[in-house]
Amino acid sequence: MSSTRWQRERSASDSRAYIERFARLEAEGTDLHGEARAVDAMLPRGARVLDAGCGTGRLGSELARRGHRVTGVDLDPVLVAEARQHSELTVHEADLATLDLPGERFDAVVAAGNVMIFVARGTERQVLGRLAEHLVPGGLFVTGFATDYDYTVDQFDADLAAVGLEREHRFATWDLRPWHDGAGWAVTVARKPGR
Repeated sequence: MSSTRWQRERSASDSRAYIERFARLEAEGTDLHGEARAVDAMLPRGARVLDAGCGTGRLGSELARRGHRVTGVDLDPVLVAEARQHSELTVHEADLATLDLPGERFDAVVAAGNVMIFVARGTERQVLGRLAEHLVPGGLFVTGFATDYDYTVDQFDADLAAVGLEREHRFATWDLRPWHDGAGWAVTVARKPGR
């Protein structure tokens, strides 16, 4: 399996700088929970959530604080160690392209923070297939990524359809502003058919 874009573009020191950056933003009072608010509004209370590409556990821990049962997964060992500091999370170190959590099915899978554009080029559909496999029928897939990378929204939509996920909504921001061509960010909500 080829390395992910995150692995190629980031070093362990970059991962530590990423952790420090978000700690600094939190200390400055920056609102870091827009993703969690959006996802929380879409879920029933106590939903089982897979935080795919969980990074430091920032999103997952906020969803747990809001009453959801959250499992995180990330490939970066530095970020996994940081995420494991959140005792309310179960965190696995794994590649999303080969993710297999036997018997684990979730009401929602969230891949925030550019996860889809940091997987290995050419594995996007495979990643989506693995994530879809971990959803219950009727479960939600929610993702957000910048639109200025090689992986386009049109390619993403084709990959969603190919793995059987049905797009329901697209927004230009995590605070749910309307989607428009030229938006710098794409937040997409899709559903696994069923229920």
